[in-house]
Amino acid sequence: MEIELVTFGKISELIPNQKIEVEASNTDELQTNLEQLFPNLASMKYKLALNKDIVQSTQELRNNDIIAIMPPFSGG
Repeated sequence: MEIELVTFGKISELIPNQKIEVEASNTDELQTNLEQLFPNLASMKYKLALNKDIVQSTQELRNNDIIAIMPPFSGG
């Protein structure tokens, strides 16, 4: 399945925005795959967003989903 990765902050220095092929049916599997593809990601704190919604629990993936990988952030 093809997904689009969008990265922010320090993570964008490690992983460029791109479309990639993954063998993952849900966000937990995707996270494991991403940390294998990009080993530096495993040592960082980050959140995933699926189609602009922060992932709070495991979500199913579909072809052409957009995954944002975001470092910690604060709001005001």
